[in-house]
Amino acid sequence: MSTSGFGWFQIVRLGLIQACLGAVVVVTTSTLNRIMVVELALPAVLPGFLVAWHYAVQMVRPRMGFGADKGRRCTPWMMGGMLVLGVGGVMAAAATVWMAKQPVYGTLLALLSFSLIGLGVSACGTSLLALMAKQVPEDRRAPAATAVWMMMILGFAVTAGVVGKLIDPYSPQVLLQVSAALSGLTAVITALCLWGLEKTPALGLSVPVPEASVQGPQQNFKQALQEVWREPVARTFTVFVFMSMLAYSAQDLILEPFAGAVHGFSPGQTTQLSGWHHMGVLIGMLAVAGAGSRWVAGRLGTVPAWMVGGCLMSALATVGLCSAAMAEGWPLQANVVFLGVANGAFSIAAIATMMRLAGEGGPGREGTRMGLWGAAQAAAFGLGGLLGTAASDLAHVLLGEQRMAYAAVFGMQALMFAASAALALRLRDGAAKREHLQFDTVLLLKGGSRT
Repeated sequence: MSTSGFGWFQIVRLGLIQACLGAVVVVTTSTLNRIMVVELALPAVLPGFLVAWHYAVQMVRPRMGFGADKGRRCTPWMMGGMLVLGVGGVMAAAATVWMAKQPVYGTLLALLSFSLIGLGVSACGTSLLALMAKQVPEDRRAPAATAVWMMMILGFAVTAGVVGKLIDPYSPQVLLQVSAALSGLTAVITALCLWGLEKTPALGLSVPVPEASVQGPQQNFKQALQEVWREPVARTFTVFVFMSMLAYSAQDLILEPFAGAVHGFSPGQTTQLSGWHHMGVLIGMLAVAGAGSRWVAGRLGTVPAWMVGGCLMSALATVGLCSAAMAEGWPLQANVVFLGVANGAFSIAAIATMMRLAGEGGPGREGTRMGLWGAAQAAAFGLGGLLGTAASDLAHVLLGEQRMAYAAVFGMQALMFAASAALALRLRDGAAKREHLQFDTVLLLKGGSRT
């Protein structure tokens, strides 16, 4: 591997792979969801359960990351994961078609399909992040994380639009053809992007990693995971990822119903409101990317500071949503844009921090650490939608009034964002102490003193 780390050409290749991941996932979690509920008139809880199940399967992410660590190459896991994801996507489309005639057998096949989707996302996504943690230089991590995630969002948008046009009017045969073509195309793109990615540009040969550089090469997965969990920073960051993403995902599913029920927005207006939120997320991502670039050199704040600030701003924005639930004439659109900026800022700062922390505990465990944090995120997203909607329903029953119910749920989310900010601050202070300690150690070795 190149000792200088990945340049933008390699980062864009990883972004294309992430876009391919998003392309397959958006069809299975969005398009098939709509077909099950609308065209097949199945209960909405069925696709909801399948999506939650694919998140539950992603609890295997630490094991996938450990496998990439043990083999010391991420390419096989990324390619294999994309192939498994593609097969799962085609099977999910076939299961949806089968449900029209044999609901029970179709549902069982869908359960297997979404299991494969979860496994594929875990293998490919975890290894991709681990490779970025190993190869992307420190001053390029925030812009790189923004670029990769923006390409994933682009994959969502382009695929949803193209697939929507291709399957309209809906027919089972067209659905199967489009799904198979999409899986085949994403596999080809991934293979091309991975070609030579983990080889030195000069020699075109894989550079072996010395056995001694890998911590505990004879360890099994359980021992490796316990070793990572004993690291205070890794443990704190795991809790931070879970708390922040739980708050984020819980708010995501009730924002549009809230706008419709309390503010009287039409379906079209709530969709536009969601678009404003996504625009805010994009602005927040770009802001962190700019602040983390080497041209700015930290003059607009460090990445850890943006992670803390993004969580605090998210807490403030959800408090604003509490006010929107109780007060007439509240500027809901501006509030939602502010929420999006805050969400985008903390999420990209968290990903950049994740990439930094993955390598700080020593080489040979980047994949395991990324897997642990990926599993925390998957668990948060799986529980977040359930928590947000269930808390909303429970508040309606207990409080008996929509405005108070939504205000209570948004207040709970504000507390979770505030707790996440406290954890992020703890991580930032810990990083500062480690930098001072390293600086003092260097001075001591040189016989100098700090002025």
